[in-house]
Amino acid sequence: MTCFFTHNPHIADSILNYLKGKTMSNQSKETISETTDSAIHETVQAEPTLDLDNIAPEGAEITEDQVALADLRQQLAEATSKAEENWNLFLAARAEADNVRKRAERDVANAHKYALEKFIPELLTVKDSLELGHQAAQQTAEAGNEQLASFLEGSDMAINMFNDALGKVGVVMVDPQGETFNPDLHQAMTLVPNPDLPANTVMEVVQKGYTLNERLLRPAMVIVSKAD
Repeated sequence: MTCFFTHNPHIADSILNYLKGKTMSNQSKETISETTDSAIHETVQAEPTLDLDNIAPEGAEITEDQVALADLRQQLAEATSKAEENWNLFLAARAEADNVRKRAERDVANAHKYALEKFIPELLTVKDSLELGHQAAQQTAEAGNEQLASFLEGSDMAINMFNDALGKVGVVMVDPQGETFNPDLHQAMTLVPNPDLPANTVMEVVQKGYTLNERLLRPAMVIVSKAD
């Protein structure tokens, strides 16, 4: 076999060149494979690590304390929201309680002020009768009856005492003779033309009116003037 390659040197060179090329091809493939694996490994290493809601730094594990802290923060937010809701409910309830208290106080005050509202009109009827009798007696007394004059003096005192007693409980007489007609306090029975008075003037008071603590008990019955 040695003699064959010795007598044919060009064949031996061809075989050596082939073997060298084969060896270099295998080495190139290995080099390319190593280069590719290295590039892939570097690419994988270059990818960023996900940040889990900033609970832990990059590369660190989430501890039980951090989980508990996040849970406490959630509970605090819920408790704060509930406290604010309860506070608003408390303010509304307190405002309603204040309104109820004020209404109750006003009702009690009105009950004291107007407790006699149904009783006073009955007394006013008696007072009206006294005044009418006094007026009739006064007209007769002008004829010179001395006994009747004494009666008138006594009836005057009784009527004045009656007025004082009514005034002590808040009753005020409405006697609008000569005043401008006021529909809140007066009730017009008729309108009479009168060139000597301005329109809507009370010409005559047929029956006096009364108020109880500024609340109308009975309007004054009046005759009112009107323009021609």
